[in-house]
Amino acid sequence: MSQCSSPFATSYLRFLQLVKAVEGSPTQPSLGANESALLDALAVQWLADSPLTVMQAMGLSDLGSPATMHRRIARLRKMGLIATDEDASDTRIKRLVLTPAAVTHFEQLGQSLHTAVATT
Repeated sequence: MSQCSSPFATSYLRFLQLVKAVEGSPTQPSLGANESALLDALAVQWLADSPLTVMQAMGLSDLGSPATMHRRIARLRKMGLIATDEDASDTRIKRLVLTPAAVTHFEQLGQSLHTAVATT
């Protein structure tokens, strides 16, 4: 195996290895690349205290068509990674929020990042 001379590249590649190990764990949800990208996008907005609505998430055209996004949202909900919160002033608006299972998922990925940085 060839070695990277850059500590940043080494850290990132080690992180990718650890993420693959975490994702392969039987306790982790089986996410496809596009579902993972959607969950990441929802998590970033949720962390910024500005969760996306279902309609906004369906409009993320770089991740798929609205129909495809709707199926991915439904799958993430079925997996227990996201839930919907109704807007207090307009019950037609549903915001997508992370569940404790999603937070645990990101916690394990964060631990992988910490490990990758600590071992290089």
